[in-house]
Amino acid sequence: MKPNWLKRLLVGAPMPLARAHHERLSKTTALAVFSSDALSSVAYATEEILFVLVLAGAAAMQLATPVSFAIAGLLVIVAVSYQQTIHAYPSGGGAYIVARANLGTLPGLVAAAALLTDYVLTVSVSVAAGVAAVTSAIPAVIPYRVSLGVACIAAIAFANLRGVRESGRVFAVPTYLFIATFAILVVGGLFRLLWGEVQPLSARPLQAAAPLTWFLVLRAFSSGCVALTGTETISNGIPAFKPPESRNAAITLGWMAFILASLFLGITVLASALGAVPVQEETVVSQIARGLYGTGLFYYLVQASTAMILVLAANSSFAGFPRLSSILARDRYAPRQFATQGDRLVFSNGVLILGGLAALLIVLFRGETHALIPLYAVGVFISFTLSQAGMVRHWLAGRGPGWTWRLAINGVGATVTGVVTLVIAVSKFTHGAWIIVLVIPLLVMACLTIHRHYMEVANQLSLEEYGDPPVISRHTVLVPVGDLHRGVVRALQYAKSLSPDARAVFVETDPARTRKLEEKWQKWGCGVPLVVLTSPYRSLLGPFLEYLDHVQNQRENHMVTIVLPEFIPARWWQHLLHNQTALLIKGALLFRQNVVVTDVPYHLKR
Repeated sequence: MKPNWLKRLLVGAPMPLARAHHERLSKTTALAVFSSDALSSVAYATEEILFVLVLAGAAAMQLATPVSFAIAGLLVIVAVSYQQTIHAYPSGGGAYIVARANLGTLPGLVAAAALLTDYVLTVSVSVAAGVAAVTSAIPAVIPYRVSLGVACIAAIAFANLRGVRESGRVFAVPTYLFIATFAILVVGGLFRLLWGEVQPLSARPLQAAAPLTWFLVLRAFSSGCVALTGTETISNGIPAFKPPESRNAAITLGWMAFILASLFLGITVLASALGAVPVQEETVVSQIARGLYGTGLFYYLVQASTAMILVLAANSSFAGFPRLSSILARDRYAPRQFATQGDRLVFSNGVLILGGLAALLIVLFRGETHALIPLYAVGVFISFTLSQAGMVRHWLAGRGPGWTWRLAINGVGATVTGVVTLVIAVSKFTHGAWIIVLVIPLLVMACLTIHRHYMEVANQLSLEEYGDPPVISRHTVLVPVGDLHRGVVRALQYAKSLSPDARAVFVETDPARTRKLEEKWQKWGCGVPLVVLTSPYRSLLGPFLEYLDHVQNQRENHMVTIVLPEFIPARWWQHLLHNQTALLIKGALLFRQNVVVTDVPYHLKR
């Protein structure tokens, strides 16, 4: 069986590049792939608003509905803005492309770093919240929440490694189940509210712990803005849509914004009507479902679909992070490995890195959602602000059809999201947001360092102004030997074919062994002279490197080829039974100029 049989079994057979066109997503499948993150925020965005307002007592809770309408208005502005971005920049990239093209390299990299950070946090927060929903229903598995979180991330990464279309099939069912159950929950609840059939939940005594101020309302607004996370993912994944890509992506974004705003506002209105109060032991959504429909089958369906969408919301980041990383790699701001598509026509390296970082966060924060939430949303609103500011510059410079009202929309969006960014950063700074404020500049510095390296490499490898290449004055071949056997004889024959100046080098640690080698050399040495180096301290590598220095210093541009004879055992475990001297030599010679290292393998039979 071939060595890569396990990879083929898990990931699937490789796909030819010609099938990339057939792996494109329809609008309905793309809605599941790219929108699960944004739609899942319906499960906790209202609760985040109430969690802040409850500090000011029962009277402040009535402000949840107007705050939600303000957030829904912001969502409309952001969605319309990104629809314009989709048509203006159909290659994808979202905030990074827009900010870099219109504001410059540094703002573009800040937007990219903010998005990459938010993608990682989206995976960890969504999975942690989904696992929390499960552990709330089944307290016995609470000790295993970290393991469950890591397992969920591994499962989502595995589904994405199998290919875009297959992952779309996996996530379409839970996403549309969530939309259907919440639509029934909201529409049914609103009709019952209009008919006067809704009874408030049992009242809980609320004591005001803080005065009702504009800053508190602003905090509630910024907390509820988690509903907007994931909005940009569609604009990053335009190339994954079926043609016409831009039109289909814009339509899908409109669908997502409408569904998200409708469900979010519906949940908030029902929460206010029922008097739901955020408590540790039960979510607001659970209180609404229980208050409207009791604890029957539909209640558990709502809870199950909520848990699934929260876990699977991470998939939108698995669609966005690898694509944005590939764009950065294409522009030489990220390692080139991120730009390589795997066997299944996905950016496998980006998928693996995202999964690893998100799993690390789950482990470090012990799978606690409340510990991860303060880190959330800062990055995405930084990218919102830079993207819309870039679009303002775009309309001012281009002044195409309808540029005035487009400019107004993007200008309002940039201003509002900028204010929200500051509010989130200030209000959550001491609770963990400082980590993101620190990480984003570090990522930007790393991108600039990578870019500088690639530019230096390109400059040094360029043939422009190269002149005449240096002439190799002499070529010497050295064959390190520790014994004389069939593998060494073959390496000696190869060395003689490369240059008449071929020498075998033996480091002496035992004079008796040297004499035996010299006796065999008379018959099997192939006419190659044997150089014996003494090593009083039994070091093999040191004397050889000193001799190499001596050879290279004899003449300028002296090229030396090191021929390493290696015998290859028939079974993998037999490698452990032999010395790895060849690996040590390769490592020591890796950074030496005018030195070429080549292997001459001799394969042993079973």
